[in-house]
Amino acid sequence: MEKLTISTNPHIKDKDNVNKIMWFVVLALLPAAIAGIYFFKTKALLTIIVSVISAVLTELLIQKLTKKEITIKDGSAVLTGLLLALVLSPLVPWWTTMLGAIFAIAIGKMAFGGLGHNIFNPALAGRAFLVASWPALMTTWLLVDGTTGATPLGLLKLEGIKTAYNPLLIGSIGGCIGETSAIALLIGAAFLFYKKIITWEIPATYIGTVFIFALIFRQDPIFHILAGGLLIGAFFMATDYVTSPLTRNGKLIFGFGCGFLTIILRLFSGYPEGVMFSILLMNAATPLIDRYTKLKPFGYRKPAKEVKE
Repeated sequence: MEKLTISTNPHIKDKDNVNKIMWFVVLALLPAAIAGIYFFKTKALLTIIVSVISAVLTELLIQKLTKKEITIKDGSAVLTGLLLALVLSPLVPWWTTMLGAIFAIAIGKMAFGGLGHNIFNPALAGRAFLVASWPALMTTWLLVDGTTGATPLGLLKLEGIKTAYNPLLIGSIGGCIGETSAIALLIGAAFLFYKKIITWEIPATYIGTVFIFALIFRQDPIFHILAGGLLIGAFFMATDYVTSPLTRNGKLIFGFGCGFLTIILRLFSGYPEGVMFSILLMNAATPLIDRYTKLKPFGYRKPAKEVKE
């Protein structure tokens, strides 16, 4: 006769685990990484290598010093390092990349208790640290012909020049290493949907909100979707399990907030891009969103009010 095992929930478990999910996302980012290396050559490759190695070694060192379980095999540090590299200019010096990766892991992740406890997306926290510390280095862009120049969003904001769709789709433009090729990012996103790593709520609401408000403000919505970091942000950063809401309604609110803030920052702030700040701001709002979109337990009944005698 088999013994019954009594345990806490969850009782129904998925075959996927943290390791598999992290490495699947890394795999989904490879098309964007390859496109970045193709267009920006060794500068992009060096940035990716330095960022990933710095992130992994930082997590390893902190876990050694704090005598915690070594978890670098789960791929989360590799993912953070890769994401950070892909949202950096290929002209960023190696030491700046290294400091960004150290901040992303040490402050953005481990200071909160490690994977599953961080409030903000670690890669974006690392990038925000670099933007605040070295704004000039973080806003110098390499074009595919080897010269420096503005990104498509910068050209639109500063000179009123709109880049054609084809360069935005292919990636033959200036910008961050992993955000220039829309086709490469869409291939990676399709893989994540196929593997059911992400769901439609946040990306669709995020991109849809940008589309609608671009029309309201008489902007080209397709341009705003393809240009800048919207696609990498919507599919690979806003969908982070730890820093985004748990419920469907919460995800819809989160996606709307990211989209609204992105288009507002792009059009009315002094910075031509708004993806990083919008996601970080909505990360901060996630606990509140979760609180007010919490689902009622199955079979829950509101207790009857006590009758005063």
